[in-house]
Amino acid sequence: MSVVRGADRVLFGGDYNPEQWPESVWHDDVRLMAAAGVNTVTLGVFSWSSIEPREGEYDFGWLDRVIDLMHVNGIGVVLATPTASPPPWFTRAHPEALNRTADGVQLVHGSRDVYDPSAEAYREAARRVATALGERYGRHEAVVAWHVHNEYGSVSYGPATDRRFRDWLQAKYGDLGRLNDAWWSAFWSQRYAQWDEILAPQATQYLPNPSQMLDFRRFSAEVLLECYREQARILRGLSPDVPLTTNFMLPTWLHFDHWAFGAEVDFVSIDHYSDSPGVEGAAHAAFGADQARSFARGRPWLLMEQGANVTQVPGRMLVKEPGEVIRTSLQHVARGSDGALFFQWRAPLAGAEVFHSSMVPHSGADSRAFREMTELGRVLGLLTDVVAPPRGPAGRVVTPRVAIAWEPDSWWAVESVSLPSDHFSLLASVRRAHRELWFAGVSADLVRLDDDPAELAAYDLLLVPSQLLATDEQAAGLDAWVQRGGHAVVWCFSGTVDADLHVRPGGYSGAFAETLGIRVEEPHPLPKGARVAIEGGGSAHDWTEHVELRGASVVTRYAEGVLAGEPAITEHRRGEGLATYVSAELDDASFTALVASALAAAGVEAEAPGAGGGMEVVRRHTATGTVVVAINHTAESRTVALAGTSLLGAGEALEGGIPVPPGAFVVLREPPLPA
Repeated sequence: MSVVRGADRVLFGGDYNPEQWPESVWHDDVRLMAAAGVNTVTLGVFSWSSIEPREGEYDFGWLDRVIDLMHVNGIGVVLATPTASPPPWFTRAHPEALNRTADGVQLVHGSRDVYDPSAEAYREAARRVATALGERYGRHEAVVAWHVHNEYGSVSYGPATDRRFRDWLQAKYGDLGRLNDAWWSAFWSQRYAQWDEILAPQATQYLPNPSQMLDFRRFSAEVLLECYREQARILRGLSPDVPLTTNFMLPTWLHFDHWAFGAEVDFVSIDHYSDSPGVEGAAHAAFGADQARSFARGRPWLLMEQGANVTQVPGRMLVKEPGEVIRTSLQHVARGSDGALFFQWRAPLAGAEVFHSSMVPHSGADSRAFREMTELGRVLGLLTDVVAPPRGPAGRVVTPRVAIAWEPDSWWAVESVSLPSDHFSLLASVRRAHRELWFAGVSADLVRLDDDPAELAAYDLLLVPSQLLATDEQAAGLDAWVQRGGHAVVWCFSGTVDADLHVRPGGYSGAFAETLGIRVEEPHPLPKGARVAIEGGGSAHDWTEHVELRGASVVTRYAEGVLAGEPAITEHRRGEGLATYVSAELDDASFTALVASALAAAGVEAEAPGAGGGMEVVRRHTATGTVVVAINHTAESRTVALAGTSLLGAGEALEGGIPVPPGAFVVLREPPLPA
């Protein structure tokens, strides 16, 4: 069964906004949905003013008719609560619930997400509309899932936020003495004597307190999770058999804790819009998909939104290459999604996103874009048993042997403190590591270092990029994993501060120093554009460090500059495992060599001979066996060694070197392993 209620097929469809159209268009839409093979639509995401045109007065007539129309045509409804976009009557009646910027500017109505998630008036209105929807549709046979809110991510300031922030701090610290210690508030005379002296960190004269900033990010993430929980409790009470989700905006939004949300929803769903065309866009899509599966703890999940016919890059909407939307959708399905949904079904005739991509573009059904949608529907319709529950280890739908450490606290820490170099970015470092693995033909999960040791035991190689903040528990988790035989690669400056953003005394990267067998005496950031040679022909840019050996051995050294002859990369035998430390930001060729060496040392190979370099191969475990998806994202013919029965053709058996033309793909059911 799929992640949604009652579905035994790969979900295909998208956000549908019938309130924007006359009812005559609805019937044309259903006809086109049938032609394309659409089996799922999301309704109501931005419909609050249509559902509740005046406070406490509901108009469900149009929604009743749309849901019934979908139901009689065999189309499942993912019904949204519309709380991401309060209507004009709400913001007029409750100006105190409008969000404020860190500069103290109160925003006004005129866009989406105009609300303060800490404001009780907003929370009450959200609970009320969720209750009304749950009471009316919670047991409707057409509703296959609840879509709570949309892309949680609003952060606000002002009196309501200040009050909730103080309450959160009191619950966390208990007394002001502990808070003052954690925030190191004796610095710059910031010691607090009363709770009501504390405000959310807003625009100030110079640098704000970084520990206060970090706590505010943690608090803001918790507030958003509270908003979700309030609606979830209501909907679960009114429709206990209908699963709930909310769509994560990946991979760039840092406003909430993806792990925490992943533990609360019945299934993870994401919105992912590739930020590059071609092969780089494919690498980016794989990154988002692996994130989603990881936040789902290896279980199936759902691609709730993607772009149908354009790729949005800064300042441009680039038309997708022929076949690209099918390849991208298959990437997500291969990596664990139970469907390929889009924003949106039909392009609107006006509004802020009038030129956003859509399944039915402005040119209508007689268009390349819609013909590709129809072909995608056909392809997905052939993959019905892919959504059967996985039988991989621990119920995991994909089973990589490589993991990348991902901690929201560390992301927030890098964004909160003034560092010796503005080069550091957790997201950029994690994405670079994932991209390198993807080009090597290797999939990866994201993990937390203090995860259950039994879960971490599934991986042979663990990459730890730019994790500035590390708790004692995370350091102990990494050390135990290495001593049991794992191979870790840790990036420069990782583990330098603790959970309160206090620098660990005695040396940088101190949390991991014993595991790594090193002491970092001093960081040596480089000027912008400067490079330092490393033995073997490579180079470092932006960051280098003075490293002392404390049990580790040298892999390579700096070849010039003040650190000439000093270790650049080290390795340390620790128990049964190996820990590598990279003290520099490496050039691309050196970085590729580093990852290749780590994969070889850990005994990890590409998913299949011929995979890598844009030839993507992923295995998905199902109740009836393993499905392997091979996609050629390059402009050249490639050959990949696989064996199995084609799921897209006439069921022919394929084995050996299978040719895959440019832009083409193969989906096989592999033969069962010998007993």
